[in-house]
Amino acid sequence: MFRHFYAMRYVRQQRWFMKILQKSLALVVSCGVLLAASDAGVAYANQTGQTATQPASTAKQSAEELQQLAAPIALYPDALVSQILAGATYPTEIVEADRWMQEHPNFKGKELAKEVDKQSWDPSIKALAQFPSVLANMDKNLSWTSALGEAYVNQPQDVMGAVQVMRTRAKAAGNLKSNNQVKVETQGQTILVEPAAPDVVYVPTYDPWVAFGAPVVAWPGWYWYPGLYVPGPGIAFGVGFGIGFFAGFGWGWHSWGCDWGHRTVVFNHTTFISHSRTFYGGHGGFRDFGAARGYGGIQGQGFHGGGPHGGPGAHGFAAPHGQFGRHSGAFGGFDHGGAAHSYSSRGRSSFGGGFHGGGSHAGGHR
Repeated sequence: MFRHFYAMRYVRQQRWFMKILQKSLALVVSCGVLLAASDAGVAYANQTGQTATQPASTAKQSAEELQQLAAPIALYPDALVSQILAGATYPTEIVEADRWMQEHPNFKGKELAKEVDKQSWDPSIKALAQFPSVLANMDKNLSWTSALGEAYVNQPQDVMGAVQVMRTRAKAAGNLKSNNQVKVETQGQTILVEPAAPDVVYVPTYDPWVAFGAPVVAWPGWYWYPGLYVPGPGIAFGVGFGIGFFAGFGWGWHSWGCDWGHRTVVFNHTTFISHSRTFYGGHGGFRDFGAARGYGGIQGQGFHGGGPHGGPGAHGFAAPHGQFGRHSGAFGGFDHGGAAHSYSSRGRSSFGGGFHGGGSHAGGHR
């Protein structure tokens, strides 16, 4: 009897021990799964800049904000618009390229084109080297540039649509028409702007806040750049940039364009896709500005004048999107100067064909 009693108790103890062991093993496995999921979440966050449990949502900009961003470039020729939109997604390279241009003022013509081709910049940045004043303006107004790039990354069709809206307004105001510098054509609801001559590109100069009829809210802290700005509601043309020396490279003028049907930038007959890691998450985040290129707190230099819209010209101005209460995610507060370096004179001699005198106030303002 006692033997049977102890045998039964032994069996119950064994069963109890096995249950405890099974529960322990289950707990260990569960912990392992949780740790693995946690590690995966951390890895995902590190790669994307987002939390694993709360993916960032895209904070889209309004039509008014996008029109405000597009205003300074909307009247440029299509290919130049495409280069600027693509290049704006690489603001760190904008800074690097502009600094490089300032450090190599003696490179001209074919030599300049070859040296630019050696750089590691995105093709859009190399293309902008054809237009030093445009590149310098993007560096000087880096808060606007980065906001434009962020908008194109997240809302490319809307940005392209904003360009068309502003062109329509400028045309209605009498400030966008064909002349000796540009050819303006309307195809359905789309307005095309092309150089009048195939080998010379003129960059129009105008006040982006008053050239479209009804005034546009000025981008806070936006500074006019010499050679790209003229006061008043009209449009003028100054320096013509010959593009012959750059035509032989894959990033040259003829590699760029706008697909207005799909409202995207085109590079080498293909929709341009930015591989920049500056913007992520679609909500105004940015990364890698100081670390990626080794820039400590870059200070503006040279010209800080505000013009009628430029404000006080102080550093550290956190520029919101107009009066709409949003801030540029990447470079609010950077005024990168550089206007003391006269790129307009460089444009007259560097780009094959030299200076081509432009018309004066070829738009409605005469």
